[in-house]
Amino acid sequence: MTEEMTNGPADDPGAAEAAAPADAVTQTSAIPQAELDMLTDDLIGAIKTVYDPEIPVDIYELGLIYKIDVSDDRDIDIDMTLTAPGCPVAGEMPQWVSDAVSSVDGVGDVKVNLVFDPPWTPERMSDEAKVALNMF
Repeated sequence: MTEEMTNGPADDPGAAEAAAPADAVTQTSAIPQAELDMLTDDLIGAIKTVYDPEIPVDIYELGLIYKIDVSDDRDIDIDMTLTAPGCPVAGEMPQWVSDAVSSVDGVGDVKVNLVFDPPWTPERMSDEAKVALNMF
């Protein structure tokens, strides 16, 4: 079984802001809900330390994280994208995400998958990202 946490804008391109972690997790795991909620917060916090070097906003708020699965063994499987397929850090950013998530206490193996379907668009950004980039 896996726990799936998704970022609101990535799931719904018209969404105005990212879903709160408690709203984004469906309990299907042997991990107790309170522990899963804390782990989800820690995972998001770790991901938010990774920035696109060309954009002064973290990749979570940019909507680059499409999916985070947490297995019963606390192995983490992440689907992420880039703002553009030709991004100069395409080969490095997944490792940055893996390193950040691996630093979370209690996490097992981490796998980061780079995907381009659906393609990223600015509508995937949270309100926080739009404000930081003066896009209102």
